Amino acid sequence: MSIGKSTLITASLAKIDTPFLLVDKVKFDTNVAFLRAKLAPHHVVLRPHLKTVKSIAGAKHVLEGFDSPATVSTVKEAEAFADAGYTNLLYAVGIAPQKLPRIQALLNKGINISILLDSAVQAKAVAEFCQTQNIKIPTLLEIDCDGHRGGIQPDDTRLVEIARILHQGGAELLGVLTHAGESYDCINKEALVAAAEGERHAAVIAATQLIESGLPCSVVSVGSTPTAHFAENLDGVTEVRAGVYTFFDLVMAGIGVCKPSDIALSVVTTVIGHNEEKDWLFIDAGWMSLSQDRGTQSQRQDCGYGLVCDSDGNIIPGLQVIGANQEHGIIAAAGSDIDGEKLSDIVVGTQLRILPNHACATAAMHAGYYVADPEQVELDYWARIQGW
Repeated sequence: MSIGKSTLITASLAKIDTPFLLVDKVKFDTNVAFLRAKLAPHHVVLRPHLKTVKSIAGAKHVLEGFDSPATVSTVKEAEAFADAGYTNLLYAVGIAPQKLPRIQALLNKGINISILLDSAVQAKAVAEFCQTQNIKIPTLLEIDCDGHRGGIQPDDTRLVEIARILHQGGAELLGVLTHAGESYDCINKEALVAAAEGERHAAVIAATQLIESGLPCSVVSVGSTPTAHFAENLDGVTEVRAGVYTFFDLVMAGIGVCKPSDIALSVVTTVIGHNEEKDWLFIDAGWMSLSQDRGTQSQRQDCGYGLVCDSDGNIIPGLQVIGANQEHGIIAAAGSDIDGEKLSDIVVGTQLRILPNHACATAAMHAGYYVADPEQVELDYWARIQGW
C-alpha cells in the first residue's frame, strides 16, 4: 500500500464513529488466494464456509462464481445467498425438522442445497418429509472424527442403518461430512498434520462402509481452517471446507496456522480515558464490539480480549485489551515492554485497532464491515447477514 493511499485511508477511518469493524482487503485477498493455491495440487473442491464473513458483498471475493460450492451455518444465510444468486449450498448444521419447509422452498427455487444429520430420528423425519412433499432432499451424514462435537463414529454400524433410512425413504443420500474441531487445540505442526490425517481417515472409513454396503457416497467432505492448511494427504476426499481463513484471528495465530500480521479483521476503537495510577487506557470498545470470546486463554500466549495495533494496523508490542465491560475496554501492558512507548503518550481521541481472538464471534457483534482497499480511496462497506 503506497504511503499516499494509506494516509488517505487512515483519514477516512478517522471520520467514522467507533467502534467499527475493519477489513484489510489486501490481507483478506491474500488469505483467500493462499488456501485455494494450497489445495489445488490435491484436486479437491474448496467449499468455503461463509459463516465467518456472512456477507453477500464479501462472498463475491471468496467464491469464484454463483455456482461455486459454499457452506452456510444458518438457513437465513442460505436464503440470503440464494436470493443473491448463489446456487450450490451446504447447510452444515444438524437439521431440525421444522426447518425442512424452508429447505424445500430453496430446492423449489432451483437451489442445490444439501443438509446434514447424524441420527436415525433425524433421518426418519427427513424421509417422511420427502415422501409427504414428493421431494428429494440431498443429505450428508455427519461423522465424528475426534470427539469434538456430534456425529457418528466412522465404523459404527448405525451409519449404514441411518443411511438406509434416507436412501430407501426418498431422500438423496450424498455421502459423509466431518469436521476436526479438536484441531483448534493443536500446539505444533506435527499435531496439525495428525489432526488433518485423522479427519481424512475417519471420513474415508465411513465412506468405505457406505459403499461396501451398496449405498451411494459421492461426497466425502472434510474441513476446518487448521486442517485445510496442514493436510498433506487428501486421498479419498472430494471437498474441503474452511471459514475463518478469510480473516484469520489470534486463535489461528496461536496454533501456528497464520501470523498475527496476516489477520485481516480488526475492531477500530477510540481512546476515551487514562488511569495514570494503574497505567490503563480506556477505549470505547467493550465486549459488545469485541465479543467475550477468550479463545487464546488456554494457549501459550493469552491475548486477553485482543491485541492492540496503531491506527495503521501495526501491532504495538506488549499491549492488549485486559478487560472488557459492555461498552468499555481496558488496555494495559501485559508481560513485556512496549518498545519504549508510554501509555500516557497515547492521548484521548487516538484511534487504535484491536485484533480479535475469534473473528466469527467478533464479527457477529456488528452489522457490517468497512473495507480498506488500496485500489480505491473510498471505503467499501459489506453488510452482514444476521438472524437464523
